[in-house]
Amino acid sequence: MDATDLKVFEAVARHGSMNRAAAELNTVQSNVTARVRALELELGILLFQRHARGVKVTPAGRRMLPFSARISKLLNDAKSAARDDGVPSGVLEVGTLETTAALRLPSVLASFTKAYPKVRPVVTTGTTCSLIEDVVECRLEGAFVAGPVDHPDLLQEGLFREELVLVTPRSVRGIEDLSSINELKTIVFRVGCSYRTKLENLLNKVGILVAQPLEFGSIEAILGCVAAGVGITLLPKGVVVQAWRDGQVAVHELEPEFAEVETVFIRRTDAYVSSALSAFLQTVRPATELHVAVAERPYSAKVVPMPQG
Repeated sequence: MDATDLKVFEAVARHGSMNRAAAELNTVQSNVTARVRALELELGILLFQRHARGVKVTPAGRRMLPFSARISKLLNDAKSAARDDGVPSGVLEVGTLETTAALRLPSVLASFTKAYPKVRPVVTTGTTCSLIEDVVECRLEGAFVAGPVDHPDLLQEGLFREELVLVTPRSVRGIEDLSSINELKTIVFRVGCSYRTKLENLLNKVGILVAQPLEFGSIEAILGCVAAGVGITLLPKGVVVQAWRDGQVAVHELEPEFAEVETVFIRRTDAYVSSALSAFLQTVRPATELHVAVAERPYSAKVVPMPQG
């Protein structure tokens, strides 16, 4: 077993197809098939179950996948460390929550790309759970997620504090009105979103049952459904300001238990910190300090008046 075997194995597992893995690796399918068969013979166990549409990872293969990703990442880190002369350059792959991408990253990325033109940031969005998995499995150098995060393989750094608000159709005057809505629906990101969990906990606390959540992948779709009266959601106040100002939705402030959330940046404890990642975090921190200073204020559970002007 060598690094090339593991690279082929990981690509096949990710794509579920020998052919698609071969295309990614710029080789022919027969080479990929031969590599996989040789690896299975060496280990004495099947790593994939073959079927008409491709392949499926066996339990043994799933157990091996994390080690494959770590070894590949370690080899890449070794190459990066050797080539890293202290001048930030190359590709920087980070993940972020959809809301953080909309609220915090545009100005950060503008400053970063201007200061470090040799770095090409690649930003992936996801839920807190999916991004944690991507960092643990070495698919991302780091990610912005909702904290706190308790994982033995991860380091976390607190960056942004957000205030979550309950967002409802304008006809809803307060949380107490929700109990009178037949088949109340929540409009949320997919499973693994920390804001979705907080909303479920909030409604459970006040004894409100909801129908099956409606899942969407963008802030705009979620706010559009709320504005149309389909249901309610929980989002950082910053991302609902425009819809709120335009009179499309109502915003309700919450108690700290449900309103306060910290966005943290996570990375593996054993990962090499490239000059590009170090420079990126140095760019993020000044914006963080400013935001924390502005965000420190008391909370009260009430309907927020619509902004004027």
